[in-house]
Amino acid sequence: MAFPENLQFLRARAGVTQEHLAEELNVSRQSVSKWESGASFPEMETLLRICDLYGVNLDTLLRGSLEESQVCDTARYDAFMNRFSLRVSLSVGAILAGVSMMILLPALGVHEMLATAFFLLVVTVSAVVLVASGIEEDHFRKKHPLIQDFYTEEEKEAFHRKFIWYIAGGVGAILFGVVLLIVFFAFFPEREPYESLAGSAFLMIVALAVTAFIYGGMQEEKYKIWKYNRDNNPTPEAKAQLGRNGALCGCIMLVATAIYVGLGCSRGLWGQAWWLFPVGGILCGLVCTALNPYKGEE
Repeated sequence: MAFPENLQFLRARAGVTQEHLAEELNVSRQSVSKWESGASFPEMETLLRICDLYGVNLDTLLRGSLEESQVCDTARYDAFMNRFSLRVSLSVGAILAGVSMMILLPALGVHEMLATAFFLLVVTVSAVVLVASGIEEDHFRKKHPLIQDFYTEEEKEAFHRKFIWYIAGGVGAILFGVVLLIVFFAFFPEREPYESLAGSAFLMIVALAVTAFIYGGMQEEKYKIWKYNRDNNPTPEAKAQLGRNGALCGCIMLVATAIYVGLGCSRGLWGQAWWLFPVGGILCGLVCTALNPYKGEE
């Protein structure tokens, strides 16, 4: 593999366009296009800049094969993403499970304030784990802005088959929960404490399903290293839009939290207003999807 192929490989691995690479190197897009076609050759200063930018050896860049020389997970990307996926999915699942317990405990005779305190404790621990995990991921991305795609096609295909069952299993669990509710109320009256018992059990099933959804989805994303590299090296326009998206999602969740606390303090609806958080999460998902700067590329 010669320089033109190596340059194409580096750019594709990073998930950037010729325009973006040209901006990084302070050259025109046409120059990058000519390099990749073999019509021209960059100056030594530019070659060294490419080596620094992508962390490659000059000799390998010019005469070797970068695709063959970089096949190891030197950054321990796989192990880190496995831990990160597990922490995030379990934390979100724990919050939903906490809602389930907050509904169940009063039905079992526990004081409502104690049940609410237990829920807030679960939320606090989960939030700490989520924040710490987010900080760790941000540090990892800054330390390793580019990752060699070391996964084989067989590994990607093998997990994709598992991913189907994560999603299908989660959907099946929720539908099974609905069936259980119907069967339950066929034998028990729709009044307390039966409603709380049934609702708590259903929410626990939903918590397990959501955990499977998140873990499976994050593991599926793990194999898209081209996307990881692209997101770590965004264009100025994409970076600005992603920042706006994050700020907007933060405002949505702050409003949801403020409304929840307001309803809890003024009307005592701590156990009933929990739905504000999943609604806020859905709105954040819609915002990120609608305003995704990479929409249409995937």
